[in-house]
Amino acid sequence: MKFEKEINRRKTFAIISHPDAGKTTLTEKLLLFGGAIQTAGAVKSNKIKKHATSDFMEIERQRGISVATSVMTFEYEGFLINLLDTPGHKDFAEDTYRTLTAVDSVILVIDSVNGVEDQTRRLMEVCRMRDTPVIVFVNKMDRDGKNPFYLMEEIEAELKLTLHPMTWPINSGKDFKGVYNLSNKSLRLFAASTKGEEEETTFAISDLSEPILQAKIGDRDANQLREDVELIDGVYGELSNADYLSGKVAPVFFGSAVNNFGVQEMLDIFIKIAPVPRSRETSVRLLEVGEDKFSGFIFKIHANLDPKHRDRIAFLRVCSGRFERNKYFHHVRLDKDIRFSNPYSFLARSKDVIDDAYPGDVVGLFDTGSFKIGDTLTEGENFFFTGIPTFSPEIFKELVNKDPMKTKQLEKGVSQLTDEGVAQLFTQFGGNKKIIGCVGDLQFEVIQYRLLQEYGAACEFRTMPFFKACWLTSKDSKKLEDFLRFKQQNTANDKDGNPVYLAQSEWFLNTEISTNPDIQFHFTNEVHR
Repeated sequence: MKFEKEINRRKTFAIISHPDAGKTTLTEKLLLFGGAIQTAGAVKSNKIKKHATSDFMEIERQRGISVATSVMTFEYEGFLINLLDTPGHKDFAEDTYRTLTAVDSVILVIDSVNGVEDQTRRLMEVCRMRDTPVIVFVNKMDRDGKNPFYLMEEIEAELKLTLHPMTWPINSGKDFKGVYNLSNKSLRLFAASTKGEEEETTFAISDLSEPILQAKIGDRDANQLREDVELIDGVYGELSNADYLSGKVAPVFFGSAVNNFGVQEMLDIFIKIAPVPRSRETSVRLLEVGEDKFSGFIFKIHANLDPKHRDRIAFLRVCSGRFERNKYFHHVRLDKDIRFSNPYSFLARSKDVIDDAYPGDVVGLFDTGSFKIGDTLTEGENFFFTGIPTFSPEIFKELVNKDPMKTKQLEKGVSQLTDEGVAQLFTQFGGNKKIIGCVGDLQFEVIQYRLLQEYGAACEFRTMPFFKACWLTSKDSKKLEDFLRFKQQNTANDKDGNPVYLAQSEWFLNTEISTNPDIQFHFTNEVHR
């Protein structure tokens, strides 16, 4: 394998969570350990927010998108780690779903106080679609939260995920005393700290009957820990790395990200077990990660909302071979060769022009409108990467043109903006009514603002009485054709020409599903080319 050394030193993952579970804080601590930032709070610091921020409030205030938020690269123990940032805000959920197609594993942050929340469930649906390996970090153990056994039971039931504890907490909230590392048999006492330095609070305890345990945490907690560990060992045994890599089992760590506690234990295990870049399915064959020829796909497109900087950046995940600056690569969908003179790598503190990149890396490419989500670049072979999902929007609004003289500009703008994945475009059957679907109201404001500022097209939105979009397939084309004809008010084509049923309510949807057994209703749709 020509690039084996480079491939084996790369770990590409995303941190996902419900808003306020602690994703940004955990991101900061990982960057701190990797030396990418020097001080706690730097991720949110105004001084370097252009390069290292993980805070999406800028986009929420429509002050522009900082492209550096999308990937942060740092080195740790000889590994090159690509951390892809995912916005926690639900209005940007579609962006997060696509980002998850570009990673090899994820770290899921769970708030120990609130447990499993809505956004967490949806994110895990995406992970299960690709059997993505998951590590769970239970955060905020220094706050009064749920019993760890109860919390694990809840996570397993809600997320349909089998857990395997790697560390175990000693109490929680004001009584939180630390964690016992089940993998290396050590006790680490809790000490509030926001720095990256390791303090002398870790003790090797291979036998829990040793008196040092009582000396450090007291008789009652020592006895409780012995009972808990005995139960855990009996139920879980050793972690199967194969089960983790196949997405069947998720290792669990407990800690407090804001206090930098329990993070290094997770990071040390992560670099040992997390997958290196893996082979991927394409429309024609399995593409081996070790192949010599370059290939990659676009999973995200960002355009700056500041009218002074209208450049679009397409984010490319390298899947095989070597990406090289100024080399011509084949754009499969457009069937033409293009080259990039200024490809970017986004580091925690800087945005640098790069000369090359390897599988697992994410490259920023300046886009003049050539790219759509899911586009593939190769060294000549024609195929597309599969498994890039589109999810049903939650809010539907009719797009109304306020200036008929600017119809062409409006259509061009809507087409390009929906290429970026910020929203989905549906055209109603039996007419030309254009319906925009988004996961949050904020996206409609962004679209309206950008259509006016960048395309000179004024529009307004009228709320439509739909609650979910379902993609339709059937082995009986006649029955599907009849359904679409009879249900014209509730059917449309998506941007790629796929038929969609727009359900007015859950009751209507369930009724149609039960009365049309020959038609399949899908809540997700893979991006087709």
